[in-house]
Amino acid sequence: MLKNTPAMMADMMQALQPVFKKQIDERLAQAEKAATATDESGQTAYTGDTPTTANASMTGEAQRLRIDSGVSEGLLISQVPPVYPPLARQARIQGTVVLEAVIGKDGGIESLSLVSGHPMLIPAAMDAVKQWRYRPYLLNGRPVLVLTHINVDFTLQ
Repeated sequence: MLKNTPAMMADMMQALQPVFKKQIDERLAQAEKAATATDESGQTAYTGDTPTTANASMTGEAQRLRIDSGVSEGLLISQVPPVYPPLARQARIQGTVVLEAVIGKDGGIESLSLVSGHPMLIPAAMDAVKQWRYRPYLLNGRPVLVLTHINVDFTLQ
């Protein structure tokens, strides 16, 4: 059986590839929809290129602020660990999933989009990060939306 394990795993991976692709495509579509949502004033809050400053000339406050992943890690108050996908564990797949997240004014995850990562690890990373909570980022004493990258590491012990 051990001799046949690599071939069996390759067959399983190939058979499951359409399932994973469908899940990833659905999640990317959801993230894209959320990323192009409009803010309260009807302006596009984020187009995928850079944060915008809606009404910046009137209020002086950025609608969405891009911060470094190290800064956002310091604001993390509740982190649900990802569940290692059993098939990925069996296939000994390791790596980092990089997600771009919008952290809401309340500290919850408003939207996620994929930057990079192994297809078998992406759903578990996204499911976990959706449950993470952050201390709101304050700008001039007021909470603001934050755009940042989040790294989710999968390593076998």
